[in-house]
Amino acid sequence: MKSRDEIREYNRKAWDVAVENGSQWTIPVSREEIAAARRGEWKVILTPVKPIPAEWFPDDLTGVDLLCLASGGGQQGPILAAAGANVTVFDNSPAQLARDREVAVREHLQIRTVEGDMANLSVFEDSSFDIIVHPTSNLFVPEVRPVWREAYRVLRPGGRLLAGFSNPVLYILDQHLADDGILEIRHRLPYSDLTSLSDEERKRYEDDIQPYEFGHTLEDQIGGQLDAGFVITGFYEDGWPGMALAEFMPIFMATRAEKPAAARLT
Repeated sequence: MKSRDEIREYNRKAWDVAVENGSQWTIPVSREEIAAARRGEWKVILTPVKPIPAEWFPDDLTGVDLLCLASGGGQQGPILAAAGANVTVFDNSPAQLARDREVAVREHLQIRTVEGDMANLSVFEDSSFDIIVHPTSNLFVPEVRPVWREAYRVLRPGGRLLAGFSNPVLYILDQHLADDGILEIRHRLPYSDLTSLSDEERKRYEDDIQPYEFGHTLEDQIGGQLDAGFVITGFYEDGWPGMALAEFMPIFMATRAEKPAAARLT
């Protein structure tokens, strides 16, 4: 069994390769999008398609300390910085973080970038941020509850965690068949590329340098936020055109979770 550090190192390499290959999640926002954000016309996503509801953010982001968690790629961070927030982008991939720095230089934005493991935010002090934006990415870590605990710790009382994640039902299917439109149940939850796939299948992923994925239960995704101390105050679902399962049900979801103003100590 691979250690957490080995998984992190492999997934770092995989995402660096994704940047080289031009994955859609590594393409920085345009000059036009930044200009619109400066005018107050902006949107960002947690899930593949549906924008985060405007009411999930304060009316004015000016001076808001905001952490883009596992959110490199030059997409969410630059938009939110152009809208006025004090943005820190935290990600496991140096190449993804470089995308944010590229946009920051191009558009004269102030963006701090930090490399690290989303489940270990020890580089930040308690109560450092007002908002965390965490797009669908915790499928790349074997355990999600530490992510929620760390997010709770670094948020200020009254702060918000905006998080996207995949519906775990996605992982009970045979993915190779699903790619061909055939929906066949194969796996149990929680899912792991490291233990749920055959050695041959996993080797194909590794030869193609695809990141390891993990399907977390809703008890860990939603219950884990509640157990960390959050109060969930918003929820929506989303799809992804072209995926067979998305023809029948939403396969992504997002939550707005708040750290109570009188937050308990952890």
